[in-house]
Amino acid sequence: LHSPMYFFLSHLAFTDVSFASVTVPKMLRDMHSKDKFIPYAGCLLQMYFFIVFGTLDSLLLAVMAYDRYVAICHPLRYTTIMREGLCVLLVAGSWLVSCGNALLHILLLARLSFCADSIIPHFFCDVPLLLKLSCSDTSVNDLAILITGAVIAIIPLSGIMASYVRIGTSILRVPSTTGLRKALSTCGSHLSVVSLFYGTIIALYFSSSLSESNKKAMIASVMYTAVTPMLNPMIYSLRN
Repeated sequence: LHSPMYFFLSHLAFTDVSFASVTVPKMLRDMHSKDKFIPYAGCLLQMYFFIVFGTLDSLLLAVMAYDRYVAICHPLRYTTIMREGLCVLLVAGSWLVSCGNALLHILLLARLSFCADSIIPHFFCDVPLLLKLSCSDTSVNDLAILITGAVIAIIPLSGIMASYVRIGTSILRVPSTTGLRKALSTCGSHLSVVSLFYGTIIALYFSSSLSESNKKAMIASVMYTAVTPMLNPMIYSLRN
């Protein structure tokens, strides 16, 4: 349990529990209450933690992909490369980037003004939805979303894909069913989690049909905010 994989997995488990806890309790309360409201400060606080744990999830999945790449492609040097200091540094860096990203969006959002009581067509406070309700100029916020989205989503996803391409080419060099089985055992759980997490996010934010329909967008949001964090422990437990 002190190996790098379980060290990263413990942080991913904590992130998943926290990520779901940001939105699910409020959603359940609203389902059983006629007064569906959230104060402005509560909305900003929910958004801050939502961005923190959402970003952290993305970065930890990329870090875990690198760990799997080293384990399969450089097995003899694995303990030398993935030493304790590097593991702590990768996790600490992920936390720092996540908190910084969330703070940036909250500070930019706090300077905007809202004309009147606004209705959010969602079960949690999401940055793009609040920007639509603002009376102020949101060009700086839109630019920040574009830049941070590229850094937080596209770069980690590219790193994950590059890791698996290298893993794939490494496996193909050794035509052994035992080696293939071991690689699938090592990477299968992580690949399943990555597919669930990124699949729903890409479908939600890059599909025009989903973004135009509030109901479809909410269903997709439930997938990556509640269902995926719930499935992650099951996926890894089955592997173990």
